[in-house]
Amino acid sequence: MSTTTSSAASPSGTAAGSQHVDLAITGMTCASCSARIERKLNKLDGVEASVNLATEKASVRFPSALSVADIVATVEKTGYGATPVERDRGGRAPAMTHDVVGQGSLRLRMIVASVLALVVAVLHMVPPVADALGMTGHWLQLLLTLPVYLWAAWPFHRAAAINARHLASTMDTLVSVGTTAAMGWSVVALLTGFSHDMYFEVVAVVTAFLLIGRYIEARAKAQGRSALTSLMELGAKDVAVLRHVVGSGAWTEERIPVEELEAGMRFVVRPGEKVATDGRVVDGTSTIDASMVTGESMPVEVGPRDDVTGATVNGSGRLVVEATRVGRETVLARITDLVEQAQTGKAPVQRLADRISAVFVPAVLVLALVTFVLWLATGHTLAEALAPAVAVLIIACPCALGLATPTALLTGTGRGAELGILIKGPQILESTRRVDTVVLDKTGTLTTGEPVLTDVVPAGALPAEAALKAAASVEAGSEHPVARAIVVGARERGVEVSPISGFTSLPGQGARATIKDTEVTVGKPDLFTEVPDVLRHALDAGTGTTVLVGWGGTARAAITVADTPRPSSAAAVARLRELGLTPYLLTGDNEHTARAVAREVGIDEANVDAGVLPQDKFAHVRALQERGRVVAMVGDGVNDAAALAQADLGMAMGSGTDVAAESADIVLMRSDVDTVADAIGLSRQTLRIIKENLVWAFGYNTLAIPLAAFGYLTPLIAGGAMAMSSVLVVLNSLRLKGYGRR
Repeated sequence: MSTTTSSAASPSGTAAGSQHVDLAITGMTCASCSARIERKLNKLDGVEASVNLATEKASVRFPSALSVADIVATVEKTGYGATPVERDRGGRAPAMTHDVVGQGSLRLRMIVASVLALVVAVLHMVPPVADALGMTGHWLQLLLTLPVYLWAAWPFHRAAAINARHLASTMDTLVSVGTTAAMGWSVVALLTGFSHDMYFEVVAVVTAFLLIGRYIEARAKAQGRSALTSLMELGAKDVAVLRHVVGSGAWTEERIPVEELEAGMRFVVRPGEKVATDGRVVDGTSTIDASMVTGESMPVEVGPRDDVTGATVNGSGRLVVEATRVGRETVLARITDLVEQAQTGKAPVQRLADRISAVFVPAVLVLALVTFVLWLATGHTLAEALAPAVAVLIIACPCALGLATPTALLTGTGRGAELGILIKGPQILESTRRVDTVVLDKTGTLTTGEPVLTDVVPAGALPAEAALKAAASVEAGSEHPVARAIVVGARERGVEVSPISGFTSLPGQGARATIKDTEVTVGKPDLFTEVPDVLRHALDAGTGTTVLVGWGGTARAAITVADTPRPSSAAAVARLRELGLTPYLLTGDNEHTARAVAREVGIDEANVDAGVLPQDKFAHVRALQERGRVVAMVGDGVNDAAALAQADLGMAMGSGTDVAAESADIVLMRSDVDTVADAIGLSRQTLRIIKENLVWAFGYNTLAIPLAAFGYLTPLIAGGAMAMSSVLVVLNSLRLKGYGRR
């Protein structure tokens, strides 16, 4: 898997001497803000920047002629704060404490503004109260509205002033100008008495609405980030390493911070503890719960020589593990990097929204001024002209437009990480929409990848159990995968192996050993002088690897070992068909075996390509594309890398090699075809949510602005509608948190 984020203190080197840094951006409130920062950064020579409003981060690639300080200075000159994201040795970013602090301040402003706005609304809008108080009521409204305008709405005014100094405008500009116009008019009218139309309630209630909306929005965005935050916090904090006591031959335990752990060190994992880092078991047996990292629901049994992944949870046994990868090289760190990479990037449709938002606010300011002038020109009073102009300013805020894509992407990729699906970038979502063909490998993808004993066919009167016992006794001395499958299959059927002597391995042919003075041979037909017809038929009909067992030159039984389909493969293939995909089976195995597996899992035999050499997979994918197919390729090995890169959508099994993962668009942490359907289904659902959000955001502004300009929406209604539009977009995106298998 690729690693794209870097410590800000030492930006990662990339191609052609370029560097990369992630920045935490403060002060952004809308799409105009993120678009403006991105535009300023990209104006620097050789800089490629992507700024994401939802994650409040900028991903910046810059030439070696510039420094991180130059990038930060550019952001600050634009009117926003920027801090390089420092990572610890384990690749974890610091907790986003500014989110918590910001939410606390926002919550206090929201509560104060809401309480005061309620009182002001009662004083103005309840006739008995307004009539009883008369002018005193207007003065009370002023006193109660001042703290709302000067303190609760201060973030809007401050941001508007900062942007004005840079000759720019954002959503805050619209809010600040609108509330200032209403407040200024009301104060002057109250002091001079030239008009009885005052808008104190507009200032107070609109500010309260906007703060409520922004607070709900901030909480919802924090929920969307929760999956990534959980990933970052998964790892163990400390570890019990084993130290060799010089001169005594003994070992002692010492608990150290996980950041000090180095490759080659051995550490202890007790029952219930997290595995500190990626490693290999050197002692002990246990079960490992990897659900938080890979999404795999069932615990996996591990023992000596088995690999384990950092942040997985040990079951009931004590393990001694030798660290193989630490820090930024671990699976967890690379998963986190991939998720961050996807969340920081932008889908093509989002860039269109950003371009619109960049010119939207200045256009609205002009439109509000035109509205004001036209109302005056048509014989209306100043007060009558002010109300629709303020309504245009308030309702046109492009918050929903800016949040439409990043919130959905944030939630979708986070949910994917929980399911063991790593989507490398937002542009991948567009690819999943067009895919109509999925190419599946057989071994390890549709099948378990581990041969198992399937059939024992004896000749004559020899019992099947006796034939299996003889074969397993000989094969117990071999490490060949077929031999292991026979031995394991015999034990599962309750067959005990017999003692042997004179074991001889016959490379490429089989093995031979003596059992109670009888020399027994297990292997290919060439090892026997006589093979009964029933066994020849078994050899021809076998759907896996079939070996013969016999003695005295005569084959006595045929034993078949096969790589069987996973229990979930048939249902997974059916789900792929439901998604509109045509499954193809691509395998290096023989035609007979490939077609048998295809029939069992539900793939049409016409869509089976057997006997494919590793180097030919690329050509097969390209041939499908030349026939007009849009192809998704699923692979897990080095030989799949070229085909994964050639495919319109490459999907690498996480159990495979790093080379395959590097070439793929989506990395699947579970070797299960059902995950392929999950990945495509989630990607399409995320894209669907993005489109729903954009349709709502564009449609809302398109319809609401004319209504406000023609006086059909009061500033109060405009403020509430604008706040709710952003909240609806975020809540719609959060539906992805519940995505799961049907």
